[in-house]
Amino acid sequence: MFKRRQLLVPFALLFVMCFQSYAQEKNGEDSMDKLWGENAVVDGNIREGRGQFFDQSNFGMFIHWGLFSDLAGKWNNKTYYGIGEWLMNPRVANIRPEDYMKVADDFNPSKFDAKAIAQLAKDAGMKYIIITSKHHEGFAMFDSKVSDFDIVDATPFARDPMKELSAACHELGLGFGFYYSHYQDWTTPGGAGGPSQNADGSEATFKDYFYNKCKPQVREICSNYGDIDFVWFDTPGGMPEEYVVELADMVRELQPNTMLSSRVGYGLGDYVTHGDMEVPPVNLDILWESCDTNNDSWSYAWYDNNFKSPKEILHRLISTVGRGGTYLFNVGPNGEGEVPEIGVQFLEQAGAWIKKYPQVIYDAGSSPWGHALPWGDVTTNGNSLYLSVFDWPQDGKLYLPGLENDIVSAEILGGKKSEKIKHSKQNNWTILEVPYKKPDAPVAVIEVKLKKEAKVSGTHGIYPNIPTTILTDFATVTDAEKKSIRWMEKFGEWKKTTQVSHWKKSGVASFEVNVLEPGYYYLELEYTGEGRLVWKTTTDEGVMVQNEQAATGKYQAYPMGILEFKTAGKHTVSVSLVSRDKETSSLKSIIIKPIQ
Repeated sequence: MFKRRQLLVPFALLFVMCFQSYAQEKNGEDSMDKLWGENAVVDGNIREGRGQFFDQSNFGMFIHWGLFSDLAGKWNNKTYYGIGEWLMNPRVANIRPEDYMKVADDFNPSKFDAKAIAQLAKDAGMKYIIITSKHHEGFAMFDSKVSDFDIVDATPFARDPMKELSAACHELGLGFGFYYSHYQDWTTPGGAGGPSQNADGSEATFKDYFYNKCKPQVREICSNYGDIDFVWFDTPGGMPEEYVVELADMVRELQPNTMLSSRVGYGLGDYVTHGDMEVPPVNLDILWESCDTNNDSWSYAWYDNNFKSPKEILHRLISTVGRGGTYLFNVGPNGEGEVPEIGVQFLEQAGAWIKKYPQVIYDAGSSPWGHALPWGDVTTNGNSLYLSVFDWPQDGKLYLPGLENDIVSAEILGGKKSEKIKHSKQNNWTILEVPYKKPDAPVAVIEVKLKKEAKVSGTHGIYPNIPTTILTDFATVTDAEKKSIRWMEKFGEWKKTTQVSHWKKSGVASFEVNVLEPGYYYLELEYTGEGRLVWKTTTDEGVMVQNEQAATGKYQAYPMGILEFKTAGKHTVSVSLVSRDKETSSLKSIIIKPIQ
């Protein structure tokens, strides 16, 4: 099925916590966006070929596992909070390569069970697994003849877990692929971030690393594990293009059906991988994925039990599919090779829900609204809309703004038999009459069958029974700067948003809305800045709300007052900054709430 598919830091934090490796220090103050590689692909028209499996699966398991899993976020009895796989980096524990490599002497993940992990992926509703064969630390989690710094030769475990996991995936009918850090290698001379000298004291070059380790190891993972569906390279950064081309050509020769993530670099991938933990707010008409993790760290960290609930997993999964993408969800086995039990339980619960509603996820098209709705999200299949309702209405009415189609039927799924519900039209809104009690948890599903493929007038609805949040991604901006920004709240835990800042005297951000019921609504603005800020909000009907609130330096929603819509239908809501610091004052969203 063809999918219709379509960025965040308070200025005080903007890249103060620069996520840098040695490689970045050698090549300047590169942002992570640059290190992740060009966000483009060579060929977006492969859906019916080798891209079909990726396009239809929509849900896969990512696994970060290595020596860092055994360290679990600690070095010399000190805990380093943030993403554990970067523990060796100078921005974290700053561990010398010769000391780090000794960790392998005691690495013995004796509880690793490839079949159990593959079964977990299948029970969670995932269609494939991608696992770290070599992360930036340089340690190979497979039997490599190129280097002795691998799990077979350097550890008491002395087994090839990649061989076992690939076999388990093939046995269960799951796809399989490898992550490989092709640019950064912190323990190998010449690798980005690695030692600058060889053991004999001679200068180490990246060319030496590439031809002596990187390319031969990629050849190994593409030759020794049967058919593989993905090779997921990472952080190409300053890697010269000719080496990336050479790698990509070799992979395509050895594994012609393999899909390459855009993080291979230089636009040579088959699909776009967005920044870590990022779900775009708008539909994208390309093959793309969001890579996310089940708690805060990608690899196991002893203190990190902030696991995403089944509801949050499903929310982010459905939002990704609703925007036209595929969700790659990470787990981090511990040093013994086991996935933490809380993560297992939550994934299994999410998988049980997917088993009831597979049509919501697999081979599903994106939402005709082009963005999430206040109560949840929408995916499609043919002329059917699947409404995934996270916030069930308390007044018995679920609203769909701007749906122009005639409805054949609407019914609640999930019971022993479907429950049909009544529907009506009012001012270009569809109103579904639903039970007061939520019919399923954590997400209820309603199927709306249409006579033709869905057509929607895509402005944001102002609902009479639930708040509407409209991001500045959807604003028309004049005389101000609309920009995507990214920041970390802990090392490696990325946040991203679109903001409007650098306001000129006439600067304005305008939002198109669709009002069902005229009347009074509470208005909130979500922003950050310094000091007491005065904002003015006006409508195309001449209504104005102006107020002052003190900013805290973090994004926060502030009450502005009561906004009136005098008539139903489409309107424009415009926001401007009246006074105070117009450089750092940044608007993220507007929130319009019914008065109940």
